[in-house]
Amino acid sequence: METIYYDKAIELLHKVSTPNGFLASAENTSNYQRVWARDGVICGLAALASGDEKLIKTFKNTLETLAKYQHELGTIPSNVLIGVDKVDVSYGGLAGRVDAVTWFIIGVCQYAFHTKDDSFIWKHENEIEKALRLLEAWEFNNRHLIYVPLSGNWADEYITDGYVLYDQLLRIWALKCYNYFKKSKTISVKIEKIEKQIEINFLPNSEGQKIHERAYYEMDFQDYLPCSFSPSGYKNQFDAFANSLALLLNIGTKKTQNKIVNHSYDLALSTKLGLLPAFWPQFLKMMNIGTY
Repeated sequence: METIYYDKAIELLHKVSTPNGFLASAENTSNYQRVWARDGVICGLAALASGDEKLIKTFKNTLETLAKYQHELGTIPSNVLIGVDKVDVSYGGLAGRVDAVTWFIIGVCQYAFHTKDDSFIWKHENEIEKALRLLEAWEFNNRHLIYVPLSGNWADEYITDGYVLYDQLLRIWALKCYNYFKKSKTISVKIEKIEKQIEINFLPNSEGQKIHERAYYEMDFQDYLPCSFSPSGYKNQFDAFANSLALLLNIGTKKTQNKIVNHSYDLALSTKLGLLPAFWPQFLKMMNIGTY
């Protein structure tokens, strides 16, 4: 049975493969038949894991497309539509997509590592460096955490904004990937500073100067890391993607990590399908807004 699911997944990846990269959907729905940064890199990581040479080539094409249409300020496209007679590049809808930048860096580095092609890094070194400078600017207060607007990542109009945990962790991953090749002391120090700020502001009973001290000490921390905080305070929903990244990147103590794992397992068991929800409790329920 597991082989059937795997084969179907590989079949779907082939369906969304194009000469310009992976599309976000095989169906002509909304604007998903475009090369998307986030979806493309995640598909690309699956391609690397599969060992399928055609899919790996599509991943490379995805990264080349994103690099080609990088904004002069460093922004990586959220998505690109390449038609017969026109090219439509989007850097975001209601707001720019912060995570497109970090996923691009991760993708380039993972492709180079898997294919043992270091030249791919140096070919795109300029794009990576521009992207990293942009992330630095997005800190705004130079305190090592990037400030993400509402609708600034994959969660779209969900009410996560400000210092969003998911985006801080993607940045760490991107920096670690790049520094595997760059071996820069400056980058190593930056990684340490970001990790320290996450520890200070997202973990309970941590020492150090908080960015939002009053809100931090009013927070009721649970057995996981909160999804975000901003000048208006903390949002304490469980973000499955962010907490998964925290485990992947070895953030927090072993005790903290075990609490995240146990909470995730119990939460999944409590759902009808036995699956872990992306966010919990659901934002709509907490806001008393009906679904439609």
